[in-house]
Amino acid sequence: MLEQPTPQQVSEYIASGLNAAEISCTHLTVNGDGRHFQAMIVSDAFEGKSLVARHRLVYGVLGDRMREQIHALSMQTLTPAEWNQQQ
Repeated sequence: MLEQPTPQQVSEYIASGLNAAEISCTHLTVNGDGRHFQAMIVSDAFEGKSLVARHRLVYGVLGDRMREQIHALSMQTLTPAEWNQQQ
């Protein structure tokens, strides 16, 4: 059985996956307890995409980690404009 990742590791998994897909991320925070995580991800890549498409993009860059290491991940996926509105 794999070790449970820390929020910092999950953040690094997301950031490196987005980077590898040539997707820039302007804000990324992850909180969690080792099995359940909450992420706030802000990227231009979400522009014009549905909520489902945004989440699929993130799940896609996490790949097998979603099955093997991360039990649950809730996300807020925002464009920079949406992020600025919330601030």
